[in-house]
Amino acid sequence: MAIAKVLGTEIEYGITVLNQADFNPVLASSAVINSYAGARARIQWSFDEETPGRDARGFGYDDRPSPEIESGLVNVVLTNGARFYVDHAHPEYSTPETASPLQATLHDKAGEVVMARAVRSAQALLEPEERLVVHKNNSDGKGNSYGAHENYLIARELPFGDLVRHLTSFLVTRQVFTGSGKVGAENGRPDVDFQITQRGDFFEEEVGLETTLKRPIINTRDEPHADSAKYRRLHVIIGDSNQAEVQTFLKLGSAALILSALEDGALPEPLTLADPVTEVWAVSHDPSLQHLVTRDDGSKLRAIEAQWQYHEWATKYARSVDLDPVYETVLRTWEEILTDLERDPMLTADRLDWTAKLKILDGFRERDGLEWDDPKLALLDLQYHDVDPKKGLYQRMVKTGRMRRLFNDQQVLNAVSDPPEETRAYFRGECVKRYGGSLVAANWDSLVFDTGEDTLKRIPMMEPLRGTKTRVGDLLDRSPDAASLIRALGGDDG
Repeated sequence: MAIAKVLGTEIEYGITVLNQADFNPVLASSAVINSYAGARARIQWSFDEETPGRDARGFGYDDRPSPEIESGLVNVVLTNGARFYVDHAHPEYSTPETASPLQATLHDKAGEVVMARAVRSAQALLEPEERLVVHKNNSDGKGNSYGAHENYLIARELPFGDLVRHLTSFLVTRQVFTGSGKVGAENGRPDVDFQITQRGDFFEEEVGLETTLKRPIINTRDEPHADSAKYRRLHVIIGDSNQAEVQTFLKLGSAALILSALEDGALPEPLTLADPVTEVWAVSHDPSLQHLVTRDDGSKLRAIEAQWQYHEWATKYARSVDLDPVYETVLRTWEEILTDLERDPMLTADRLDWTAKLKILDGFRERDGLEWDDPKLALLDLQYHDVDPKKGLYQRMVKTGRMRRLFNDQQVLNAVSDPPEETRAYFRGECVKRYGGSLVAANWDSLVFDTGEDTLKRIPMMEPLRGTKTRVGDLLDRSPDAASLIRALGGDDG
């Protein structure tokens, strides 16, 4: 049987300081993280058990240290179980582990609030004429792209080759409902006025380990952050940062469904493409959705037709197993989005970022007689993603009721401070909240405490679905400090 899908996102945010001649993105990102005034623990992120160089294809092991080590000191763990840190030249928010695509979407939205609050605090460090601007997007328009990664826990026993064969075409064609939209092209791709995704131009390989150069459709990093004998973490790097709640939910939920169906052997022969890398940008470059992708047998179909096929397979699978009811909502949302995209893509402008943005840009083009290469459109493109609630165009659409929501403001604010209750993130977040002064280091699968004894105490957390509120809530309530928690857990091996 397919394992329960534990999932989450890692979002790198674009950053700049207007009117600052010596702008340094690393220093600016550090200021953002350090300025966050919310409940958190500023602790060392432990890289001892992280293995970013391990390749799922078994091609050997690159034992170079994690590139994050350079910025590992600029790191906080929040009371909601999330990690907020500097990744190279970007502030990054990694959601806590969640047990459903709806919870993952909620915590992805919470990350936007965390970032906006941190930016507001960091602004006080600048000169009056300077303005710190952070965008939830994936391209600076100057040839640089930064990531929006998804993570899904899958069974170790599933052959990685099966993942590659079945998932490649799914990821290429799902761009019709995962893109956040972009004016123009980059990375040497053909010119285009407007395209569906921000990341599509930057993918150059079918399969590979890299995430910043020669980006692959299927990333082979084998770093489960859990019991490696049981689990594999699928690290998906081909996707945009999304602000539309329905879109994020569909992106995460449809992928989780397809992965579960694959684990259960419920998918037929894969729908394979002759040249997946070319099709990535070709699909993105056609907002009309009429581009025909070429299969390896020479036949052709539209990306949306491929997604209908995946939806059919996922529906049949869901009817045959006992799944969380949230996946019925995923299937219904998937069907509604595909139906409206076929009728008229602009019908989805209340649920998808790329069509919402296109509607805004077309409105300005018509009103002001602008050509697509007008700098004003590029600025509007960027402003859509501004995390400042007073500046971002997406935020304005939400306030005027033009974007559908899955959560109200209070639910998002609660997720800023409270961890999901169904995964080990609950234990991590509550430990930060209750014993933050005793925490000295953390990573996804362990916490390290200083209880005043001669040695530090490490609590392993190798099972992502343990450490839940049901399992440890009473234990935490009975432990007034970290030392009593360690004793209750039985020492170092709790």
